[in-house]
Amino acid sequence: MKIKIEREYKDNETLGTAQVIDDNGNSIFDFKTIELPYLDNAPTTSCIPVGTYPVIKSVGWGNIPYEHFAVENVPHRAGICIHIGNYAEGKRVDSEGCILVGNAFADINGDGHLDVVASGITLGKLLSILPGKFELEII
Repeated sequence: MKIKIEREYKDNETLGTAQVIDDNGNSIFDFKTIELPYLDNAPTTSCIPVGTYPVIKSVGWGNIPYEHFAVENVPHRAGICIHIGNYAEGKRVDSEGCILVGNAFADINGDGHLDVVASGITLGKLLSILPGKFELEII
């Protein structure tokens, strides 16, 4: 299995359309992602570069105390995860380079920027269907 994310780069955030793809190449779950803008892979201010990365389920990795996914082998970066959160722009930002998941985009805090919604539900679904180790492909 793998997750495949197709990105759309904005000035202040990166939106993604993602799929869980099974071993037969079939899409079995679609969701949305939101990340920081791409700023040349700068730690804490940029999304990670396009590429393919190994991912593992994890608890208590970095500063995330709940179950999530740890993205490994990101060049010049550490602590990159797939986890819950809504905001990649504005007064409150829930990421320092990680990938936030949800089922739709909406401006939930009224700041004029898109956010991702139903993040906890979406992460729960991903945790229930993905194995302990899989691949993340970002294009």
